[in-house]
Amino acid sequence: MRIGIDARLVYYSRAGIGQYILRLVEALMRIDVSGDQFILLQSRKDHTRLDHHPNFTRVSLWTPSHHRLEQLTLHFEISRLRLDLLHSPDFIPPFRRNCKSVITVHDLAFLLYPHFLTKEAARYYGQIDQAVRRTDHIIAVSESTRRDTIKLLGVPEQKITVIYEAANPIYRPVDKEVARCHVAEIYGIREPYILFVSTIEPRKNLPGLLQAFRLLRDSYKREEKLVLAGGRGWLSEEVFTTIDRLGLNDHVCALGRVPSEHLLYLYNAAQMLVHPSFYEGFGLPPLEAMHCGTPVIVSNVSALPEVVGDAAILVDPHDIDGMAAAMWRLLTDEQLRACLIEKGFKRAQMFSPERTAQQTLEVYRRVGAS
Repeated sequence: MRIGIDARLVYYSRAGIGQYILRLVEALMRIDVSGDQFILLQSRKDHTRLDHHPNFTRVSLWTPSHHRLEQLTLHFEISRLRLDLLHSPDFIPPFRRNCKSVITVHDLAFLLYPHFLTKEAARYYGQIDQAVRRTDHIIAVSESTRRDTIKLLGVPEQKITVIYEAANPIYRPVDKEVARCHVAEIYGIREPYILFVSTIEPRKNLPGLLQAFRLLRDSYKREEKLVLAGGRGWLSEEVFTTIDRLGLNDHVCALGRVPSEHLLYLYNAAQMLVHPSFYEGFGLPPLEAMHCGTPVIVSNVSALPEVVGDAAILVDPHDIDGMAAAMWRLLTDEQLRACLIEKGFKRAQMFSPERTAQQTLEVYRRVGAS
């Protein structure tokens, strides 16, 4: 079977869905794919070579991701490739095509929180109702996302398969002192710190985290810094005005997008990871942190409890006092820290890139044979 994987988004973003595509392709190359040929559809501007396997071939496309004419031009570009199946990891497939289709739905935040979107993002993701109707099968990255897809879009249950994401294998425990030295050398951060990792956008609830961090400093008299590792997404200005308004400019370090090899040390040197999102379809940073032996606080909503199980502290993302109290507990209760670190290691092992790839391949073959 000739299977196309739309990897154009990797050129535009190495976060979120871009990481999902990279991890999936890498893991597919590590499992038995004999009998199948994979066509990796990459942006013509992307010089990253992903086809390090005899069963994988790169094809460069001119159509940019999310372009207004994408539905027209992408159809013409892929029609010549004689694909049996096309996997569209970024939600929206070409509606006209001469092959079977599988899409991945990562979350439906754009339906639940439309005020968090720019007009351009709303235009692109607003095609989701057509996408789920016109595709042959849907991969949902969590049970939470599967339920949302059924409830909000009326998709039949049998059309959806849940396949969990998995962390990059680079994330692992390293010596804490070594990690702290790397963080000090690369970023100049020498104080103990609380870590946030994700693209900075409204649904990540960073203003809420900043308010809780201000309360942690004022009411609990803590001196830790807050480190934000992630590029600016849409509507991120409020985060930086909140930092200024709360007088936190000397206590918050915004690093921008951080490469994986640096993030490994940031996770390992952190006192904790706090992931207070209003909504997540999966939530990779908590899983990455648990792989590194870093305790985690997450919101008690959407897919996050499903990912962390009993290996993290759950908080209401609207409860600023509760978030501050949870951070204080993790900073002062060594027994709790040790317990969550141990549980986190065990929980993280349940999510494997190879398992994700194998289950995805089974979906390809099942849909291709139907």
